[in-house]
Amino acid sequence: MVKRGRIIAFFLIIILIGSTMGLTTNNILSNIKLGLDLQGGFEVLYEVKPIDKDQKIDKDMLTSTAEALNKRINVLGVSEPNIQIEGENRIRVQLAGVDDQNKAREMLSTEAHLSFRDVNDNKKLDGSDLVEGGATQTFDENGRPSVSLKLKSADKFREVTEEIMNMGSPNNLLVIWLDFEEGKDSYANEAVKEDPKFLSAPQVSNVFNDDTVSIVGSFTMEEATTLANLLNAGALPVQLDEVYSTSVGAQFGEQAMEKTILGGLIGIAFIFLFMIAYYRFPGLIATITLSIYIYLILLIFDWMNGVLTLPGIAALILGVGMAVDANILTYERIKEEIKVGKSIKSSYKAGNKNSFSSILDANLTTILAAVVLFIYGNSSVKGFATMLIVSILVSFLTAVYGSRFLLGLWVNSKIFNKKPQWFGVKKKDIKDIAESYDTLDLPTKFDKFDFVKHRKKFFTLSGVLILIGVITLFTFRLNLGIDFASGTRVEILSSEPLATATIKSDLENLKLDIDASDIVVSGNNDEIGVVRFKGVLSKDEIALIKSELKERYGNEPGVSTVSPTVGKELAKNAFIAVLIASLGIILYVTIRFELAMAIPAVLALLHDAFFIIALFSITRMEVDLTFIAAVLTIVGYSINDTIVTFDRMRENMQKKKRLKTFSDLAEVVNKSLRQTLTRSINTGLTVIVAVIALLIFGSESIRNFSFALLVGLIAGTYSSLFIAAQLWVVWKNKELKKKGILKTYKEKRKNSSQPQV
Repeated sequence: MVKRGRIIAFFLIIILIGSTMGLTTNNILSNIKLGLDLQGGFEVLYEVKPIDKDQKIDKDMLTSTAEALNKRINVLGVSEPNIQIEGENRIRVQLAGVDDQNKAREMLSTEAHLSFRDVNDNKKLDGSDLVEGGATQTFDENGRPSVSLKLKSADKFREVTEEIMNMGSPNNLLVIWLDFEEGKDSYANEAVKEDPKFLSAPQVSNVFNDDTVSIVGSFTMEEATTLANLLNAGALPVQLDEVYSTSVGAQFGEQAMEKTILGGLIGIAFIFLFMIAYYRFPGLIATITLSIYIYLILLIFDWMNGVLTLPGIAALILGVGMAVDANILTYERIKEEIKVGKSIKSSYKAGNKNSFSSILDANLTTILAAVVLFIYGNSSVKGFATMLIVSILVSFLTAVYGSRFLLGLWVNSKIFNKKPQWFGVKKKDIKDIAESYDTLDLPTKFDKFDFVKHRKKFFTLSGVLILIGVITLFTFRLNLGIDFASGTRVEILSSEPLATATIKSDLENLKLDIDASDIVVSGNNDEIGVVRFKGVLSKDEIALIKSELKERYGNEPGVSTVSPTVGKELAKNAFIAVLIASLGIILYVTIRFELAMAIPAVLALLHDAFFIIALFSITRMEVDLTFIAAVLTIVGYSINDTIVTFDRMRENMQKKKRLKTFSDLAEVVNKSLRQTLTRSINTGLTVIVAVIALLIFGSESIRNFSFALLVGLIAGTYSSLFIAAQLWVVWKNKELKKKGILKTYKEKRKNSSQPQV
């Protein structure tokens, strides 16, 4: 008899959850902070250096510098800036959504050390003589913009003006400087220039007894206001040198977000349709829990006050793939239980129980890679890693517990009794329960394929491809982006098709100190131009590029710079990240399985990573930090297939109890691969299609990232099926020759628990 109460409970829960999602989603989306790559803005990493030899850069000095920077940002009116102290002498500043990036950059980096000097460059007054907050934008008697300063002591100012006046014409000038550099700047050199570095040099013809001084120069009103704001914010206590910076125009961010969301929606829509078509009713439940998963991700990210970036959106979509994988694992197990003749309810319980360990192991290994990414990545990679970790955790909860609960309501209502077709199982495929069939003995569609027999062919194929890859790498090397090679990267967005010759001509007209080393035009309508400079452009050159190219092409270009020091650090951290992730996986798989599985698993992962590297060398695609994020994601994601296979191998080994011949080893591997092949194909297909959607419809900014993921996913599926398990066979066969017999895991645990004599 059907228990309708459970079905009613299901619909009530769905209505409640759906209503909550519908009422709160818009509010959540409006609250989520968007990263620089989605709304424009800039990020800069400063190296803090002392102003003089006696100054010491310590934690207190870094804190006071960060506070001074924060005051300046408040003047800009930027909401929720991000200022972080990194290491012993660095400060990272992120300003998303800032309207005038040039003005913001100038205001941040200008030290604002005001000084009053004579024509011989002797300092008479400095910022310490000013009343805090006493600078205001005013107008002189001729209506020109000026800055009025209030001094602490009228007597001191009187003494200074008297001293200057007594120097006699033409030397009776009070030269007002901003950030005067000892040994480099001088009045004599600057006075002959059309645009001198000092702010102004008024003639002092009488003694001033007032405590107010006015700076009158060739200011615009905006420049005078900026100067007043700078002086009120206070001088920086240190010198700041830019060692890394990146900026994104607002138009770039808006376009990137629209494209990437479109690609993500197309990918997710395919996953939903596939799950329903292949797994029938359980697939429908999966689409419901996947929708809840996406909602929860956004909700948690909002609670965390996290920053959503382009790679973060990609991580969310990958999380959908992880959640799908968990559902597919469970549903395939349930189908196996139904096929041996068990009832729907018994199959549901057994399928959930048998799939849990594989899902747990697969998720933990991916989290391991994501944690390493978070520790060693820069800000955008950290955002990706954060989203990936949250996605994996939430997908585990929704796919394992959410799907089980919702599907359990229907199963326990008994509405599906004797209706296996609702789970995608044909009645002709179901065995008689009286025959005592085991799920491990079920025939598969792939029983004719002998994986182990052809292992040497797979090894040869991989060996040849690796050799080609090595030759390619030695010949062409990698096309390193500025993240690793240092330099400057300029990204131009135009409403009309671009040409490399036009871009080159426009840059030559700017008369920069460094010539462009590479210009590439891309996009569906050749609307995007990417220019690389081998050297690091100065702050003033970046400002010039931004203003001139914005006027020329209608959109503010994105500019990124990386100093050689930071480039080396990023390369070093990338290598350490891959190494630690690999060692961590070896340790985890050894503990959960055995060393003979851990080493082949990692060799297979390195095999996958190498193919990504080799293809990037062949295609000349740029290798940047998101490339490393993609490689580490594959390291974590690709192990899923391998672990699922190893988990099934462990079951088949326990059933055999002892392995006596090479045929026993081959049987374990072949059966396990055949039994998990449907799951591998379905999981790989859904995630690969989602990544292809990102590759085709997503932003140009993550195209290389998406391509690396695609190559890695294909290579990962191949290595899980044809490399990892075959390497295990080779390893265990050598062990078998030495020992003559291999005991299974079950016997090892049983024997180890017995008392020793």
